[in-house]
Amino acid sequence: MKKQWSFLKKRKKKIFIDVYTDWCGWCKKMDKDTFNKGEIAAYLNENYYPVKLNAEQEEDIIFKGNTFKFVASGRKGYHQLAAALLQNKLSFPSFVILNEDFEIINITPGYQQPAPFHKIITYYYGEYYASQDKSKQFEEEYKSPF
Repeated sequence: MKKQWSFLKKRKKKIFIDVYTDWCGWCKKMDKDTFNKGEIAAYLNENYYPVKLNAEQEEDIIFKGNTFKFVASGRKGYHQLAAALLQNKLSFPSFVILNEDFEIINITPGYQQPAPFHKIITYYYGEYYASQDKSKQFEEEYKSPF
């Protein structure tokens, strides 16, 4: 079965993609400790299209007009979309933020606790990365909910 990401066309928002595997202990810890926090879940759901992508899933995914497939490799294999989004640096968990035109604006590898994670998703949602002045403004004004 092929998955269509057509919901992304309804309302323009940035896309947050959690790239994980079933065997990844840090991925499970991230789910439990960070994604389950009300402030994090609410922020992601309001400001992004949050997507979980199993980097080893075997179903085809159509994204940006291309079909991405599972590639058998080693003990298990990997999904081509996960490799493309992570620029072939398969590390789990990893998080990818795409802009409204589906272009990668950030890749963050590794487990993140709620406070630094909230800062990351706020920074990219607010487009503070667009200029040095905006980035400096963010550092001066950001208030963590944690």
